[in-house]
Amino acid sequence: MTGTKRTREGSGRVKLEAVASAANVSTATVSRVFNEPDKVSEAIRERVKEAARALNWIPNAAGRALASSRTHIMGAIIPTLDNEIFARQIGGMQAVFSNAGFTLFLGCSNYDPLEGLRQAEAMLARGVEAIALVGENHPAELFAALKARDIPYVVTYSYSKLSEHPCIGFDNRAAFTRITDHLLSLGHRRFAGIFQPVANNDRVAARLAGVRDALAAAGLQLSDDNLLIGPSTLEFGAESFSHLMTRQGEARPTAIVCGNDNIALGALMAANTLGLTAPRDFSITGFDDLAISSRFAPRLTTMKVDNQAIGTLAANQLLAVVAGRQAGPQSEEVVPVLQVRDSSGRWSEDRA
Repeated sequence: MTGTKRTREGSGRVKLEAVASAANVSTATVSRVFNEPDKVSEAIRERVKEAARALNWIPNAAGRALASSRTHIMGAIIPTLDNEIFARQIGGMQAVFSNAGFTLFLGCSNYDPLEGLRQAEAMLARGVEAIALVGENHPAELFAALKARDIPYVVTYSYSKLSEHPCIGFDNRAAFTRITDHLLSLGHRRFAGIFQPVANNDRVAARLAGVRDALAAAGLQLSDDNLLIGPSTLEFGAESFSHLMTRQGEARPTAIVCGNDNIALGALMAANTLGLTAPRDFSITGFDDLAISSRFAPRLTTMKVDNQAIGTLAANQLLAVVAGRQAGPQSEEVVPVLQVRDSSGRWSEDRA
């Protein structure tokens, strides 16, 4: 035999004792590195993991769970994989969980509450120790199942002091009140909105409520004719903008509030085709501050949300609970930052 001599179990896998010997630690220390990593110094964790990698040793998940009554599995359910904002959130969670020795199971509901429930039930069947859910639009059975099993959970990407759930995110309603107030302060009085579907999406419903709050305070309203709802795509943004700006016999809106950056960027593309320019002919806002939004011409006025921070905070809250450091997850607010850029500008009615 050549190379390092390996002690093997009957299954053909390298034994834990071999890893302990290679790392010059006890078998108990190897076990703690993979089951309770916060109880072991970083230097020893790295030494043990390096030895495990060199010996091609992977801890048996079922064995770990039986020995410790722990699975070291966390869950997260997001609405869609087709959006960088959720990718950032999951990236933040993954980094925290991985560093603590946990595996993250990811589910996608596709904005279908029943699919989200099925994903959650599958995760519970596999022994997840905690779950993060985007938004509160989930069946009551889901929350009941989590509470019945005493599984810690947090709701991400939204925040309300009145919520019965621990929230890690931001107040969608307040954010859109603020961005509408910005447009009002520039002199705009004729408003339109282009938003993603409200059905099964409490965040979008709150955003629209925020727009209406600000307009009502100014003695204005968002008419049904000036509110277009559809897919969160560039194409829908472009089609909606063209519809708003080419209708016969109606005054054009001067300010367009979009539910997210993707829709707003599509609208700006259509504006270019129609020979219209922001902020000369209209103002427009988005939400999320995608990477392209500050590089597009004109640069998009939007709200920046630190989605990675939301993921990191959510993961740390869940870890604190499963580690016994606190009784339950605590709500934390991540306040969006208004990014005023070229797509919004002052307006006076004599320009109409």
